[in-house]
Amino acid sequence: MVFLPIVIIFSVDVCLFYIHLRSIVLSDMNSRDEYIIPFEGLKVGEYVYEFHVDDMFFEEFEYSIISGGNIEVVFTLEKKETMMLGHFNMSGITKMACDRCMEPMDIPISVSHQIVFKFSDEENEDENLVHVPSSAFTIDISPMIYELLTVALPSRSVHEEKECNEEMLGLLNQYESFSENDDFEEEVDPRWNNLKKLK
Repeated sequence: MVFLPIVIIFSVDVCLFYIHLRSIVLSDMNSRDEYIIPFEGLKVGEYVYEFHVDDMFFEEFEYSIISGGNIEVVFTLEKKETMMLGHFNMSGITKMACDRCMEPMDIPISVSHQIVFKFSDEENEDENLVHVPSSAFTIDISPMIYELLTVALPSRSVHEEKECNEEMLGLLNQYESFSENDDFEEEVDPRWNNLKKLK
């Protein structure tokens, strides 16, 4: 009976370690690996892939201006003899901060775009042309999905009238008025005033 507390503590530690390990495994399974498409061995023809993009997808991109979303992606890979064509069709809702009150807001989005994958070891600045090295046998389309969604966002995103967070707007207005009324004049050393009187 003396060893019972030790056994219980050990069992709890093992359970906690298992839960932590399981969460790591699940998080790895939900990473961007699913967007890596193997093309080696594919015959000439079309191959369709469907994905669901959610908040976890955007968390993988550091400093992402899109905080989350609910987007359906259909990617069609057209394999040819000397190149591949990638057709992106995406539609859904993205989440980002309102430019007026900084609160999250939903933005409908729809994207249709084509990218050419050319088998070559040379680089090119054409944004619609991706060079695939001769040593590669997979392509990762997750950066392309993210960039296409980002480019499709409106230049300015604000809530509809009366939908903004009034409390946040009040704080912003208060800060702006404070900045405008603050003259930022530095305090003058009184010794300089005494010197001015000698003129």
